[in-house]
Amino acid sequence: MRTLHTSYRVSDLATSLAFYTTLGYEEVGRVHLADDESLVLLKFPDEEVVTLELVHRSAAGEVEVGTGFHHLAIEVGDLHAFTSRLSRAGLSPGSIETPGPKTSWLTDPDGYRIELVEWPPGHPHGITAADFA
Repeated sequence: MRTLHTSYRVSDLATSLAFYTTLGYEEVGRVHLADDESLVLLKFPDEEVVTLELVHRSAAGEVEVGTGFHHLAIEVGDLHAFTSRLSRAGLSPGSIETPGPKTSWLTDPDGYRIELVEWPPGHPHGITAADFA
């Protein structure tokens, strides 16, 4: 088994799509479920499969993130260069935090939090059991 993708309900599809494409995602496809319901499937250019789905249901109203969701983590190569690019594009990443992996936090238009992570050189992709040994 494996995790396929994360799905967020969004309040304004155009605003959210602009945010996530600025972040670096590209649109893979759309599924129209009804007149006011659609899914937009996204991935980063180097990924083979969809990793994020934006769900828009205009009749459902504004998104309320609540207290159950914490964050989406995204690995980046050079965090300083990446956050600088995002700032120039009009997004507002937080300051870079250390020690440990370098991180910066960003919030999407609906209030979903995103953790941008730069792993130390030589660290494998993602968190593994070796990180707890």
